[in-house]
Amino acid sequence: MKPRHPVLRRLWRITLWVFPLAVLALLAKAARTIDWPQVMATIAGYDATTLVAAVLMTSVSYLVYSGYDLAARRYAHHALSTRRVMLIAATAYAFALNIGALVGGTGLRFRMYSHAGLGVAAISRVIVFSTSTNWLGYLLLAGALFASGSVVPPPRFASGSSGLQIAGVVMLAAALLYLFACHRLHGRLFHVRGHHFRLPSVPLALVQFALATVNWSLMAGIIFVLLPAPADYPTVLGACLLAAVATALAHVPAGLGVLEAVFVAAFAQRIAPTQVLAALLAYRAVYFLAPLLLAVIAYLLLESRGKTVAAPARPR
Repeated sequence: MKPRHPVLRRLWRITLWVFPLAVLALLAKAARTIDWPQVMATIAGYDATTLVAAVLMTSVSYLVYSGYDLAARRYAHHALSTRRVMLIAATAYAFALNIGALVGGTGLRFRMYSHAGLGVAAISRVIVFSTSTNWLGYLLLAGALFASGSVVPPPRFASGSSGLQIAGVVMLAAALLYLFACHRLHGRLFHVRGHHFRLPSVPLALVQFALATVNWSLMAGIIFVLLPAPADYPTVLGACLLAAVATALAHVPAGLGVLEAVFVAAFAQRIAPTQVLAALLAYRAVYFLAPLLLAVIAYLLLESRGKTVAAPARPR
């Protein structure tokens, strides 16, 4: 939430620029100690089976993510075709991962839906629903994982395992509170900055949780496949979830270096940093860069079609 006082607002803007730059500077300094030829040699040593598995899981993940916007279609009551909705969602996702959620996930999604004929109100509901879906799944999955105590944080983690378990319980409580609110307040209209929103029904909220937990699990699964044998899936999933929050706080595009720092710390006692970095670079190539190239083509295709007439709204 942005501060209202002019001086505080100025300090907030400065922080938003300085903090990411400081993080990048520290990461650049750390990168000088890495044996990059060994990292490249590890990447070159991946077998075809491993890479095919990573590509297939990436494809499934993008399909699952497209389900966010399909569920949002039901919530927003618009009638765009399934094919168009999935193409917009997958394109926005690829851009969001690489250039940030604000521009990729929100800005481009707004433009593409606008060109498809949807109005501002419907697009706002789609964006809010899809964004909340992603983080609701995070709350449920991270909450269950952290509360179970199956994730051991890096040695330098300030609050240790007990702090992580407490955070997990709070996350689970927040997820359950959302379901309770959907049950009790489903018919109530909320006004936010000139837009009107309702909480989804409980069945639709359960769809949100299911889609997002599967997607987060798939993202961790891709990294798990690319890491060497000593890696275990719960630790990979925990590191992936922790890195997501660290990336959001650091405001570094694509979480560049932040993801790597979290994983290197998580596996410091078991896997060589060069192997961890090789797995994450391969992950970025498969999950970030390759889909981005396809997303650019899809975006240009959608732009070339021009703006269409708005699809009739579905009955509520």
